[in-house]
Amino acid sequence: MRQGISDLAAFYASPLGEAARDMTTRKVLQTWGDCRGLEVLGVGYATPILGALSERTTRVVAAMPPEQGAEAWPGLRPNRVALAAEDALPFPNARFDRILLVHALEESPDPEALLREMTRVLAPAGRLIAVAAARNGPWAPFESTPFGHGRPFSRRQLAAGLRAAGLEPTGWTRALYVPPVPWLAGWAEGFERAGSLLWPPLSGLVLMEAVKQTLALQPRPARALARSPARRPARRRAPVGPRPQPAGRDPAGA
Repeated sequence: MRQGISDLAAFYASPLGEAARDMTTRKVLQTWGDCRGLEVLGVGYATPILGALSERTTRVVAAMPPEQGAEAWPGLRPNRVALAAEDALPFPNARFDRILLVHALEESPDPEALLREMTRVLAPAGRLIAVAAARNGPWAPFESTPFGHGRPFSRRQLAAGLRAAGLEPTGWTRALYVPPVPWLAGWAEGFERAGSLLWPPLSGLVLMEAVKQTLALQPRPARALARSPARRPARRRAPVGPRPQPAGRDPAGA
């Protein structure tokens, strides 16, 4: 059962949630830049991170599953959130240049169907970032945070799921090294720097970027690349056997 929208909103309003938002947003911006002129989709509960992109994109929208619920976003401006089934989004094929998954895969009843729907709405040259709780991280065992619910992922599991849905991983990183203890939230920056150097596998989150697999990205078969040398047309050879005789003449000379 998914966490409710009120629980997610309350977490990100807390100091620990703000630390999680800041550490995740930094990694997304390092990977994608400001996304100027691009169309961006957030799925799950991605609005805390999408807020850093909304002023620079052509369009940014969020889709939240009915089991979770939705909230109006962004604040006093026109709403950009749609309540939609994760495997049946109300968007046309190949619509978005960037897709961000946050609190989406861990509690999805069918992660493969979710990722295949992301493949459908992702543009051929588009990119996706999946953010998930790390299986061996310190946040996954604690249900007091949203990252302690559902199934955590290892890097290999995340890559395998993306490939099964027609997406090819292009890179990965980790984030959120501060322990999930509220009074340590103010030390998040120090934990992030030390953790990435001293204990990289013990992050709270794993982030993986992927692109859509298309024919243009796949290597051509060897025979398609080899070109045969130009040849002159072969001369027509005379048929083998007796030459045809004029009509009415005996071939034996009679």
